[in-house]
Amino acid sequence: MYALIVDAPERESSAAAQFWSAALGVPARADSAEPQFTSLVGAVDGLATVVQSVDDAPRMHIDIETDDVDAEVDRLVRLGATEVSRWLQCHVLRAPGGHLVCVIPVHSDPDLFAATARTWS
Repeated sequence: MYALIVDAPERESSAAAQFWSAALGVPARADSAEPQFTSLVGAVDGLATVVQSVDDAPRMHIDIETDDVDAEVDRLVRLGATEVSRWLQCHVLRAPGGHLVCVIPVHSDPDLFAATARTWS
Protein backbone atom coordinates (compact mmCIF):
# COMPACT_ATOMS: atom_id res chain seq x y z
CA MET A 1 0.00 0.00 0.00
CA TYR A 2 1.30 3.42 -0.91
CA ALA A 3 -1.18 6.03 0.29
CA LEU A 4 -4.26 6.86 2.31
CA ILE A 5 -6.21 9.55 0.45
CA VAL A 6 -8.83 11.81 2.04
CA ASP A 7 -11.04 12.88 -0.86
CA ALA A 8 -12.77 16.21 -0.25
CA PRO A 9 -15.10 18.14 -2.56
CA GLU A 10 -13.17 20.88 -4.33
CA ARG A 11 -14.89 23.73 -2.49
CA GLU A 12 -14.04 22.13 0.88
CA SER A 13 -10.59 20.66 0.18
CA SER A 14 -8.60 23.56 1.64
CA ALA A 15 -10.58 23.47 4.89
CA ALA A 16 -10.29 19.68 4.95
CA ALA A 17 -6.51 19.85 4.55
CA GLN A 18 -6.27 22.43 7.37
CA PHE A 19 -8.49 20.30 9.60
CA TRP A 20 -6.56 17.06 9.05
CA SER A 21 -3.24 18.86 9.42
CA ALA A 22 -4.27 20.24 12.80
CA ALA A 23 -6.09 17.07 13.91
CA LEU A 24 -3.06 14.88 13.16
CA GLY A 25 -0.47 17.46 14.26
CA VAL A 26 1.44 17.45 10.99
CA PRO A 27 2.21 20.08 8.36
CA ALA A 28 0.12 20.32 5.21
CA ARG A 29 2.10 20.86 2.01
CA ALA A 30 0.50 21.64 -1.32
CA ASP A 31 2.05 20.14 -4.44
CA SER A 32 2.54 22.82 -7.11
CA ALA A 33 2.94 20.16 -9.81
CA GLU A 34 -0.35 18.50 -8.81
CA PRO A 35 -2.43 21.20 -7.08
CA GLN A 36 -5.32 18.83 -6.31
CA PHE A 37 -3.10 17.12 -3.69
CA THR A 38 -2.09 18.40 -0.24
CA SER A 39 0.31 16.10 1.63
CA LEU A 40 -0.07 15.58 5.36
CA VAL A 41 3.63 15.10 5.99
CA GLY A 42 4.46 12.42 8.54
CA ALA A 43 0.85 11.56 9.46
CA VAL A 44 1.41 7.81 9.09
CA ASP A 45 4.94 6.41 9.05
CA GLY A 46 5.77 4.81 5.71
CA LEU A 47 2.47 5.81 4.12
CA ALA A 48 1.74 8.89 2.02
CA THR A 49 -1.29 10.61 3.56
CA VAL A 50 -2.92 13.16 1.29
CA VAL A 51 -6.01 15.34 0.98
CA GLN A 52 -7.22 15.27 -2.63
CA SER A 53 -9.61 17.79 -4.13
CA VAL A 54 -12.30 15.89 -6.05
CA ASP A 55 -15.44 16.74 -7.98
CA ASP A 56 -17.34 14.04 -6.13
CA ALA A 57 -18.52 13.10 -2.65
CA PRO A 58 -16.20 13.07 0.38
CA ARG A 59 -14.65 9.70 1.17
CA MET A 60 -11.33 8.01 1.85
CA HIS A 61 -9.55 5.58 -0.42
CA ILE A 62 -6.33 3.60 -0.58
CA ASP A 63 -3.70 3.71 -3.31
CA ILE A 64 -1.88 0.46 -4.08
CA GLU A 65 1.38 0.95 -5.95
CA THR A 66 2.79 -1.72 -8.19
CA ASP A 67 5.47 -2.30 -10.79
CA ASP A 68 2.83 -4.01 -13.00
CA VAL A 69 -0.40 -1.99 -12.99
CA ASP A 70 -2.26 -4.20 -15.48
CA ALA A 71 -1.46 -7.40 -13.58
CA GLU A 72 -2.51 -5.87 -10.24
CA VAL A 73 -5.77 -4.56 -11.72
CA ASP A 74 -6.45 -8.04 -13.14
CA ARG A 75 -5.68 -9.64 -9.76
CA LEU A 76 -8.02 -7.31 -7.87
CA VAL A 77 -10.79 -7.76 -10.43
CA ARG A 78 -10.48 -11.54 -10.02
CA LEU A 79 -10.87 -10.96 -6.26
CA GLY A 80 -14.17 -9.16 -6.87
CA ALA A 81 -13.34 -5.51 -7.60
CA THR A 82 -14.90 -3.70 -10.53
CA GLU A 83 -13.17 -1.07 -12.63
CA VAL A 84 -14.73 2.39 -12.23
CA SER A 85 -12.48 4.69 -14.22
CA ARG A 86 -8.96 5.48 -15.31
CA TRP A 87 -7.01 8.70 -14.88
CA LEU A 88 -3.55 8.84 -16.46
CA GLN A 89 -1.86 5.65 -15.21
CA CYS A 90 -4.22 5.31 -12.23
CA HIS A 91 -6.98 2.70 -12.35
CA VAL A 92 -9.88 3.35 -9.97
CA LEU A 93 -11.60 0.19 -8.74
CA ARG A 94 -14.55 -0.40 -6.43
CA ALA A 95 -13.92 -3.20 -3.97
CA PRO A 96 -16.67 -5.44 -2.62
CA GLY A 97 -18.35 -3.32 0.06
CA GLY A 98 -18.21 -0.21 -2.12
CA HIS A 99 -14.84 1.27 -1.14
CA LEU A 100 -12.55 2.75 -3.76
CA VAL A 101 -9.00 1.64 -4.35
CA CYS A 102 -6.59 3.11 -6.89
CA VAL A 103 -3.87 1.05 -8.54
CA ILE A 104 -0.91 3.25 -9.46
CA PRO A 105 2.63 2.79 -10.77
CA VAL A 106 5.44 2.92 -8.21
CA HIS A 107 5.59 6.35 -6.56
CA SER A 108 7.62 5.59 -3.44
CA ASP A 109 11.38 5.47 -3.22
CA PRO A 110 12.51 2.52 -5.42
CA ASP A 111 14.61 1.01 -2.61
CA LEU A 112 11.68 1.20 -0.18
CA PHE A 113 9.38 -0.34 -2.77
CA ALA A 114 11.84 -3.20 -3.42
CA ALA A 115 12.20 -3.84 0.31
CA THR A 116 8.49 -3.80 1.15
CA ALA A 117 6.70 -5.01 -1.99
CA ARG A 118 4.62 -8.15 -1.76
CA THR A 119 4.35 -10.59 -4.60
CA TRP A 120 1.36 -12.78 -5.34
CA SER A 121 1.25 -16.13 -7.05
